[in-house]
Amino acid sequence: MAKVTVMDHPLIQHKIGYIRRTDTGTKDFRQTISEIAMLICYEATRNLGLQDVEIETPICKTTVKELKGKKLAVVPILRAGLGMVDGMLTMIPTAKVGHIGLYRDPETHLPIEYYCKLPEDCDKREVFVVDPMLATGGSAAAAIQMLKDKGCKKIHFLCIIAAPEGVKAMEEAHPDVDIYIGALDEKLNDHAYIVPGLGDAGDRIFGTK
Repeated sequence: MAKVTVMDHPLIQHKIGYIRRTDTGTKDFRQTISEIAMLICYEATRNLGLQDVEIETPICKTTVKELKGKKLAVVPILRAGLGMVDGMLTMIPTAKVGHIGLYRDPETHLPIEYYCKLPEDCDKREVFVVDPMLATGGSAAAAIQMLKDKGCKKIHFLCIIAAPEGVKAMEEAHPDVDIYIGALDEKLNDHAYIVPGLGDAGDRIFGTK
């Protein structure tokens, strides 16, 4: 069964409080999203495999730990997910990056695919799917299904703010995918926006309306 981890780190809580504010401008919003992604990535990579490697320090030979395999991939759900990529790559710079483009139909709220470009060996990589908001869960579930259809087996989902409805939908659709959440909010409103949320993450990252 999937593990759902809601972050309790004071820095994450503080930074999420900052990006919720209406008066936080685009530059600061974008920078803080990246910082939060970095902190969530730290937690989401806690169980990566390690191996022993012999090296030479300026003093002597010794055995150190390094990541086993090192085959990782970061896959943002366009477009808001792009805001989390730099923070992820700061922590795991050797990861390859794929992109999945989905938009939500304004009437049905269902996800519609418009773009998918993944690393050729994505099926051999541990994949971290990122999107700032987990609202209905439709886009996240669809993106993860696209990855599974291409043979990916080790998949994690990282978001900054989630609604209970989205978490439930994800658990039902993909019980094998661990979910890492910055803050779990109260509910969705009639327009499928997270309450209290922070508005449209894509618009606030890129300064569009």
